[in-house]
Amino acid sequence: MAATQQDRSSAPAPIVNGATRHRTIWPLEFYRSAVGKKWVMAVTGVIGIGFVLGHAFGNIKVYFGGDDMNHYGEFLRELLHPLLPRTWFLWGMRFGLIAAILLHLHAAYSLTVMNHRARPNGYAGERDYVAANFASRTMRWSGIIVLAFIAWHLLDLTAGTANGDFVRGDPYNNMVATFDRPIVAVFYFMANLLLGIHLFHGAWSMFQSLGLNNPRWNSWRRNFSLGVAAVITGVNIMFPISVLTGVVDADDDPACRTRGDVIISCTEYEHEEASE
Repeated sequence: MAATQQDRSSAPAPIVNGATRHRTIWPLEFYRSAVGKKWVMAVTGVIGIGFVLGHAFGNIKVYFGGDDMNHYGEFLRELLHPLLPRTWFLWGMRFGLIAAILLHLHAAYSLTVMNHRARPNGYAGERDYVAANFASRTMRWSGIIVLAFIAWHLLDLTAGTANGDFVRGDPYNNMVATFDRPIVAVFYFMANLLLGIHLFHGAWSMFQSLGLNNPRWNSWRRNFSLGVAAVITGVNIMFPISVLTGVVDADDDPACRTRGDVIISCTEYEHEEASE
């Protein structure tokens, strides 16, 4: 009996809570949690929505002609100049957007892994999709396709490597040259439909991730999410349609000239010629 008591007293204490995890700075510690990842997804989602909304409405200038569209492109390159060197702020926004996309993807992947670990045998019952079954169930695949679309878009209309007729500083004719290719136009059309589906469910989930999911607001949340997705998708899909139908066509005025790598208008060029 005495030996048994001695054995019990000298036995190692059972591990209840597991090994103590090393704590890091607060932002990283917060991001490790499911709540933190949901917040990151929501905030980066807001950044993404703001960008695609501004990008879509900025490109509407294509309907006003080559001069207006190209001047808009030059305005973006001149942002905060001369406080910063030319194009620095534009590239800063691009890198910031890429960082937001990477954080969004990492948070989404991490949450999926955490959900699988929490439910190793799958869901006990049918999942309740409040917003829309199709949008919710295709969120992962629409996100992957939208990511591929963004990569192609950058190669096509920013770097120009995927557009044989690309001219740096001439976004108007670059857009026309891109959508003059029916296969590319169809790809843009389909990709933007998937982007709309992704935006709809993403905007809906954003409020829930931020804790703004009172049932009394569901109608407002649905209308807001549907409105954002419909406006952005409607504006974007009209660009390839407008080019294919001839509403927007190439600006081939041979009198137009360039200043360095930037296209300037015929009127501006003629004014400079006269003043010299």
